[in-house]
Amino acid sequence: MTGKLNVQKLKETLKYIESKHKELKRQGQNDTRSLESMLKYLKKDMIEQYNLSDHHVSIKQEMKDTETFIENVKTIIEINS
Repeated sequence: MTGKLNVQKLKETLKYIESKHKELKRQGQNDTRSLESMLKYLKKDMIEQYNLSDHHVSIKQEMKDTETFIENVKTIIEINS
């Protein structure tokens, strides 16, 4: 494992992703492409910025499902707190 995970910053980033995910769910059938692409970018950025692959082996494969991604990040935070 490389270095100490910045858990506090990761928590803040996760809260932001959760809020955008809720917003996406509320939008329903409206045009949600911009929100979806923003979430995809944010998740990819989080994985790289926090080296999440070092903490969770399959996080990249599970990235498409935002709810699973959020749960995995919560687990990583729990383990590293």
